[in-house]
Amino acid sequence: MSLRILLADDHAMFRSGLKAVLSTQDDLCCVAEVADGQAAVEETTRLTPDIAILDIRMPRLDGLRAAERILGRPGNTTKVIVLTTYDDDGYVHSALHMGVSGFLLKSVPPEETIAAIRIAARGDALIDPSVTRRLISRFAGSIAPPASSTELERLTAREHEVLMLVAQAHSNTEIARALGIGDETVKTHVSRILAKLGLRDRTQAVIYAASHQLVAPPTPRPPGQGDGRGPG
Repeated sequence: MSLRILLADDHAMFRSGLKAVLSTQDDLCCVAEVADGQAAVEETTRLTPDIAILDIRMPRLDGLRAAERILGRPGNTTKVIVLTTYDDDGYVHSALHMGVSGFLLKSVPPEETIAAIRIAARGDALIDPSVTRRLISRFAGSIAPPASSTELERLTAREHEVLMLVAQAHSNTEIARALGIGDETVKTHVSRILAKLGLRDRTQAVIYAASHQLVAPPTPRPPGQGDGRGPG
């Protein structure tokens, strides 16, 4: 059964290009494409797609407000992925608390967009690693440390190591390589960390680590260096 996807972007060429990418996958189907946020809300309500991909900057209603309306609709089942640029960190910070399932730069390779759709569809969340690094850099130093860290005491030493690497936007594969363990073991550690800390997904884990000042702002990778990502 194909995942049903709605595309919302005011640039027709970008929409058609992304639709063409989706059409190469047997399990993905574009059911609608619209040019503004208000139409995205209306068509999502009418069609109830599995995934809505929203550009942040659109006429009539921007992607952030459109996402808020979609996710706030009673009985909503549509997951939202937001397309962003290097200038949109403030939007990302605000939307993290809405339950948005993904943030991608519009420049990511097609295979990463496809992977993000599948990750969102199964209930996980993903932020582009470079966006995550800037997000932590921008907000971590301005958030006061909490009065208590009892939740952190529930983590094992290994789980704490994994949390630190997740917070710095490393993929499962990168974490496995850094710690000398398997990808499946990393997934198990991440699941346990989320359960122990009462977090929904990796996105919340990043914000948790930043708000608890557990990590220094990470150094962005040199231009052209790939950002691998694993599910979970």
